[in-house]
Amino acid sequence: MAWIGRSETTHDGLAPAQAAAAAATFDMAGFSAEPGHALPPLWHWFYFHSPATQAALSSEGHPRRGGFLPPIALPRRMYAGGRLTFVAPLVLGAPALRTSTILDVSLKEGRSGPLAFVRVGHRCVQEGQLCVEEEHDIVYREMGGPVPAPVVAPPASHAPGTVARMVHPDTRLLFRFSALTFNAHRIHYDRDYARNEEGYPGLVVHGPLIAMQLISLAQEMTSRHVTSFEFRSERPLFDLAPYEIHAQQHADKVTLEAVGPDGLVAQRATARVTATR
Repeated sequence: MAWIGRSETTHDGLAPAQAAAAAATFDMAGFSAEPGHALPPLWHWFYFHSPATQAALSSEGHPRRGGFLPPIALPRRMYAGGRLTFVAPLVLGAPALRTSTILDVSLKEGRSGPLAFVRVGHRCVQEGQLCVEEEHDIVYREMGGPVPAPVVAPPASHAPGTVARMVHPDTRLLFRFSALTFNAHRIHYDRDYARNEEGYPGLVVHGPLIAMQLISLAQEMTSRHVTSFEFRSERPLFDLAPYEIHAQQHADKVTLEAVGPDGLVAQRATARVTATR
């Protein structure tokens, strides 16, 4: 496909104010958003935006397709997962650039109909140093039928050594995360649209937000640097009920899950870590 190999570069000064707003959103009272301080892993997602004009947005809130991303006609778009390597920290208040490239576009037939997969690579560089290398997967599919609300199940017992945290995904958190990532997709803040147009039972929790919660739990468990992180979304979570995030530490990695109120895994992740500081 002609879109494979297409690239764009975005420059960003990594303003401390954005990191301070993120820290407030996550109740990180002790976080110092001063110039020269390192961004936590995944927080580069709060930067390197390519803002579309209001007139360029489609009805669901995404920029109209056919610019950087290919003009795939399938209506429902999901951030399915990604793989990241953290080479060096990005620091606040210093110019950085991100080069994004379409690595692959493929079409498949799934159980619910046609699917399109787009794999995008990103390289974040600061002062000539590669800091973050990333691939993320976007999936497009037909709208399909209504998605049923999860049936709340009794809490399951945890395997020995599991650290678990309960997450309450309220509308304020979802709205602020949309603002931080400059994401106008209406499934995250417009309940009528999410229900009536896309068939969801409630507001959808952002896949990247869940990934940030998982990597934060991994960092809470270990004093070592996270060197790489991969995650895969398996089903959506909604603002209708709390969900749990789980972590288990192994020799050189932390395995993680986000588990919905129905007991089903919504996202799986692995954080690999270095030797002790």
